[in-house]
Amino acid sequence: MPPPKKAAVEPLSLNVGGLSRSLRELALEKMRDAIIESHFKPGARLVERDLCTQLGVSRTIVREVLRHLESEGLVSTTGTRGPIVALTTPEQAMQIYEIRGALEGMAAKACAQGNKAEIADALDAALERIRSAYRKRDMNRVLSETSEFYRTLFESAGRDVAWGVVSALTARINRLRSMTIRTPGRDANGPAQMQRIVDAIRKGNGDAAARAAQEHVAQASAIARDVLADSATA
Repeated sequence: MPPPKKAAVEPLSLNVGGLSRSLRELALEKMRDAIIESHFKPGARLVERDLCTQLGVSRTIVREVLRHLESEGLVSTTGTRGPIVALTTPEQAMQIYEIRGALEGMAAKACAQGNKAEIADALDAALERIRSAYRKRDMNRVLSETSEFYRTLFESAGRDVAWGVVSALTARINRLRSMTIRTPGRDANGPAQMQRIVDAIRKGNGDAAARAAQEHVAQASAIARDVLADSATA
């Protein structure tokens, strides 16, 4: 019996010509997504001439996009190689997760001391959208809905400065998250851990909410470190 044929993989299209939003915004979004989803691998050179062709934009726009992505920590420029996709070490990942754990724990505890039922309802709705995206295997939507869950958490807690810190790390967080959400069982245990945060908020138990948030981040951190370690030895 012949082996089953592999499904054809459609080539990644980065071209942004002909769309209504500004070319710079679209090119930035396309490049950010391509790096987060590992179409451009860590350490890969980003050649301006090639990107101009792939994106269908000018070299000026490509340079602006690369500078912006460098400010987000997704691109780095080293020596004579020019811009490359930034590498994330396990140590850097640990620092990012430490920041997340501290700030998300604080926000969760504050939510439990506020309008608990209303906040929990909003978080439950966001969590259901995450589960729906997992069921549809729509990983881009999992990322966007997870970011929305945490935006709701911080906004409901009244922690706008803390959310500003997290937002500054969003691109790097999503790059790590794009790896962890694809690991076996994460579609079930990730939302289950987030549900414990919501349930503690609904009960008004601030300490339990903070603990659940920190445990969820710790689990994600452990998964990310394993994935990064495996990719480094591959």
